[in-house]
Amino acid sequence: MFPERIETERLVLEALTHENVDVFNLYRHIAHDAPNIDEITKHVSWEPHATPKETKDFIDAMEKNRADGNGAEFVIRLQEGEEGASENEDRAGEIVGLTGINMDWKRRTGTLGLWIRKPFWGRGYSGERAAALMELAFDTLDLELVAVEYLDGNEKSERAIEKYIEAHGGQYDGILRNWHPDGDEVRDSHRYTVARGQWRKSREHDTEP
Repeated sequence: MFPERIETERLVLEALTHENVDVFNLYRHIAHDAPNIDEITKHVSWEPHATPKETKDFIDAMEKNRADGNGAEFVIRLQEGEEGASENEDRAGEIVGLTGINMDWKRRTGTLGLWIRKPFWGRGYSGERAAALMELAFDTLDLELVAVEYLDGNEKSERAIEKYIEAHGGQYDGILRNWHPDGDEVRDSHRYTVARGQWRKSREHDTEP
């Protein structure tokens, strides 16, 4: 049901499976002592991994989620020719982060998720992979709605999401109060959506002469 590989202009999205991703390579980017890990995880729903076994279990769970049709997680890599974040050189295949779409089939809705390593922030990759996942959602999976949320206070995600939601004709639905448990507190979440009709209208506008 879900593709193994999606390519965009600058990125490659590969299914998050043991066949495609080395446990230790992924672990070094999401471990408790990984560079910038506190900033990366400040506004996301997961905690840094304590051991490679935790990363292995996570990939196992994502493989099962995909096989059961409940969602698809992808590792984001750079396309050949795309310059690295910290050096002016081709670093094709380097892990940029992870993204995915979780399914609510009863509501015909897919919810997008994303985290990106700090060296790759501010390069427009969030919007680029969102466009690819919206095409998957509406053209392949026959969904009626794509949703995305960010936790209150995450200004970087707010700016990125607003930009690509507007580009695809979507809207801000509102704030979900006390929505996300996070340690000793419960945080508010902001929700945006794009309906299939809005998405198609935005694509028609993009192709007008």
